[in-house]
Amino acid sequence: MTVDELTKYLEGFAPPGIAWDRDNVGLQVGSRKQKIKNVMLSLDISLEVLNEAAKKNCNLVISHHPIIFTPIKKLDTDSDSKSQIIKFALNKNIAIFSMHTNLDFVKNGVSFALAKKLKLQNIEFLESVQSSQFKIAVFAPIDSADKISKAMFESGAGIIGEYSECSFRTNGTGTFKGSTNSTPAVGKRNNFEAVSEIKIECVVDSWNLSRVINSIKRNHPYEEPAYDVFPLQNKNINYGIGAIGHLKDEMNEKTFLAYVKSSLKCVSFRYAQGKNKIKTVAVCGGSGGDLLNKSIAVGADAFITADLKYHQFQEAENKILLIDAGHFETEIFGLKVLKEKIEEYLKNIKGTKVLEFGGSTNPIKFYKQ
Repeated sequence: MTVDELTKYLEGFAPPGIAWDRDNVGLQVGSRKQKIKNVMLSLDISLEVLNEAAKKNCNLVISHHPIIFTPIKKLDTDSDSKSQIIKFALNKNIAIFSMHTNLDFVKNGVSFALAKKLKLQNIEFLESVQSSQFKIAVFAPIDSADKISKAMFESGAGIIGEYSECSFRTNGTGTFKGSTNSTPAVGKRNNFEAVSEIKIECVVDSWNLSRVINSIKRNHPYEEPAYDVFPLQNKNINYGIGAIGHLKDEMNEKTFLAYVKSSLKCVSFRYAQGKNKIKTVAVCGGSGGDLLNKSIAVGADAFITADLKYHQFQEAENKILLIDAGHFETEIFGLKVLKEKIEEYLKNIKGTKVLEFGGSTNPIKFYKQ
């Protein structure tokens, strides 16, 4: 199994196309052709992580945070820590692959993992992402409709929430007249033709659009297949930011605060008082302060995220219980998602292990007198 094979599988779950446009997801260092021995997972990349990976014979490290986020202007291996990490990885033939905001924005990704750690029920996205989809409509002869639609589905079209192979079909009549140089699949050149056809309509994510169009052209019997592409304005329900769910039993604020501290293994956290009764809980792994107003608007009793500002606590006070549980503490559970996905892929491949970094990459320490 190569790095390319495994990472393509993971990108099928969390497509790079859904990532924040200023993010840098995917292969950071190494070769896609490299054969995988073992895999190590870590929230961040450090020399400590790579040393442990080398000792445990892991030649692929998958992180949440990319080691290369902005363009590298120089590699100074004497004084720059990032350069030293890259040098170590190359010398040890360790490939580094990152899944950042694409893992944040996918169902059952980072925020869903956080919600599940809190044992929330009926989990859904707190806010779906802005439209990144198109509607594609293709006109096909009746006896080719099933073949064409199957090819479109296999290329990524027709996914709506928990449903796949979604389409709408309309019967109609297609007309055309081929030129002297044409080779019509139906009728004759230089002759006006009227043919019974089916219009097949599907939604498709922007990063799959070219694949779907190519699948139409490969499987359509016509020399010049007719199809339309329309940008959509409605939000993409397949991907989103944050998550919201419900506790099995309502808790008072004091009990809930203790529950969060215990569940997330927090040493300490900051919070602003809100409602005394907690039942509906919104979460966002990592920096989710921009979702505060959304959490209030949808009626959440509590919102758990990280990297909050002073004035955000002011804004939340007496409206919603706002908890800054820490960036590391709210994202670390996303590694379990990756571990389960990779182990599922490896179930018929013997000898390859998936390990998690045994230490902590959290740079934040808590002072105890």
